[in-house]
Amino acid sequence: MPKPKILAIEDDPAIRRGIVDALRFAGYDTLEAARGDSGFDMAMTCRFDLLLLDLVLPGRDGFEILREVRRACPTLPIIILTARGDEADRVRGLRDGADDYVVKPFSVKELLARVEAVLRRSPERPSDVREVPIPHGRIDLARREVRFDDGRREELSEREAELLRYLAANSGRAIAREEILANVWRISPRGVTTRTIDMHVARLREKLRDDPADPAILRTVRGKGYVFEAAR
Repeated sequence: MPKPKILAIEDDPAIRRGIVDALRFAGYDTLEAARGDSGFDMAMTCRFDLLLLDLVLPGRDGFEILREVRRACPTLPIIILTARGDEADRVRGLRDGADDYVVKPFSVKELLARVEAVLRRSPERPSDVREVPIPHGRIDLARREVRFDDGRREELSEREAELLRYLAANSGRAIAREEILANVWRISPRGVTTRTIDMHVARLREKLRDDPADPAILRTVRGKGYVFEAAR
């Protein structure tokens, strides 16, 4: 089983190279960015399992990246890297959503130990979903279609299938529109309208025969987002 992929956002080239080399030697796949703005874009559009984030970055502040990424991806493990010895900065980072912190200079052994510990205690990532039961039928995500017990079928677009896959993989959890934009559309939620998600959900309710006035499959949670209710 391959080890997780880790994104390192660090502007110091020597430190970044040391981190990336150590992670790769330990068997991890890696992504890297030298600036806050480019790193944030990668964090919002790439698939990875843990973020190593420097707090002082050109282009965009590390604390701002931390807050935005945590808002979009509530379960993503994040470790902050900082040369700041001030306790207030470490406390602020943890309060803003970091899972752990490493103060520079640090040893490779310490970094790898903290990475392994955070990954071990982080919520299990949802597995891939290929088929989902619904009232009076099933969703076949591999074939991108809904099959009903009466023999009728509804085709799904690629985006509709991806949206259903993500919602079903997180069944029972209210998922914010920002998280959906980041993980299904692969775009930053910053400054982007979420109306397109609402339109996709409306079309999916039609295809799933889910009453829009009282949906039982794709429910709206006011102030939070959408939740997929698995068939009982």
